[in-house]
Amino acid sequence: MIPLACGAVRVGIVILPEDRWWAAEPKWRAAEEYGFDHAWTYDHLGWRTLVDGPWFGAVPTLSAAAMVTSRIRLGTYVASPNFRHPLPFMRELITIDDLADGRLIVGVGAGGVGYDVNVFEGEDLSPKVRTDRFIEFVDTLDGLLRTDEFDHEGPNYTVKGARNLPGPVRRPRPPFLIAANGKRTMRLAARQGDGWVTTGKPSESQEDWWRAVRELSAGFDDALLAEGRDPATIDRYLSLDAGPVFSLSSVEAFTDAVGRAAELGFTDIVAHWPRGGEPYHGRESVLETVADEVLPRLNGSSRAGDAGEKPDSGDEGVNGKG
Repeated sequence: MIPLACGAVRVGIVILPEDRWWAAEPKWRAAEEYGFDHAWTYDHLGWRTLVDGPWFGAVPTLSAAAMVTSRIRLGTYVASPNFRHPLPFMRELITIDDLADGRLIVGVGAGGVGYDVNVFEGEDLSPKVRTDRFIEFVDTLDGLLRTDEFDHEGPNYTVKGARNLPGPVRRPRPPFLIAANGKRTMRLAARQGDGWVTTGKPSESQEDWWRAVRELSAGFDDALLAEGRDPATIDRYLSLDAGPVFSLSSVEAFTDAVGRAAELGFTDIVAHWPRGGEPYHGRESVLETVADEVLPRLNGSSRAGDAGEKPDSGDEGVNGKG
């Protein structure tokens, strides 16, 4: 097992939006009490094997979570243009950011194939078309959040004189966490992102997955340098549970993953709340032990100013970058 790196990594947790609020609320409260730096929920109409079960909307879920927490950062993991339009989404994000007093992180991705597309009786788009749409989506959303009376005309979205008052609490806008594994989306993350998140690549073994993560991280370094940005000035998030081994299957699996991520330069890692069945099958007792024994060693609370502290109206985003 790789030794646990201390003081270098913030830790987040994903809480799937599948429980009625009486069951979900204690999880969101506990995520903050346990000392996690950020908490997330999926932004889908339905997701993979869980599409036949209960599922709730990300925006009202995060709004409710904002009202029962006070420190932890909250975000979408991740929103996509599969069913989002940047104009109404801007209004929803400003509302969540207000309820959370500036604690919102906007996680966005290109969107894949599957239920979110098929439920609209739409056709799966090619990777190129999805990427083109995603770039325009991010650019438009960025402009809408930053600028009152914003105009945009493009192949996918048209906006004329869009008002955004009162604007977000966190200025000039909430931080963007951009999911990217491909070259073009990495360039977008390097240009527009306050943070980058990767899931690695589908792999048969955990070692192969970590090897792919290392290669993607190096590729992101190249994208940042091409955009004239210092690789040390952007937060890097790793979605641990995209690999074959569930990170909270044991305390040892979690500490091993933290150590590997830290060695690769990731500032943040994200795990999933253990569920009673697949995916993310595990025991909450492991989560509790990690919270009691591992999170304090990571000194996440010492970096709460980045990950969870309420910003003032002049805050420029994660690490001061807008």
